[in-house]
Amino acid sequence: MIRLTATFCLTVCASAAFGACAPDKVELKGAFGAAQFTVELADEPSERNLGLMNRPSMPQSRGMLFVYGAPQSAAFWMKNTLIPLDMIFASEEGEILRIHHNAIPLDQTIIDGGPGVLAVLEINGGLAARLGIKVGDVLRHPALDQKIAAWPCE
Repeated sequence: MIRLTATFCLTVCASAAFGACAPDKVELKGAFGAAQFTVELADEPSERNLGLMNRPSMPQSRGMLFVYGAPQSAAFWMKNTLIPLDMIFASEEGEILRIHHNAIPLDQTIIDGGPGVLAVLEINGGLAARLGIKVGDVLRHPALDQKIAAWPCE
């Protein structure tokens, strides 16, 4: 029951807090409704290289947002990452291009996000499916170019 309540609150309660974007928040919306995550921003190469490695857990409402200087092909692996993750690959407009569900901890297999990726949101494994997040949904964050963002900050 607690897990269901937390998921429900992520999709419904968070929508009341939406408005102006904040650097430590990522908001997503789509047919599933809306969700908000508190994120650590990884926008420097050293931060992107470290990612969520060596962390034994992460709260359900948290994540990490990787942001690149320009759209590109993005690839990840799970070396030294101890928790399963969903990786949500987004375009420069914030459109979700691909979702890799439940990346396996410590696996060194390359996870290819494909071309045109500007941002990658990592959240706990299985959460994207439980919330109903799909390709084509959108995310917003102030790091995106607000002039072209599909869901600009207010």
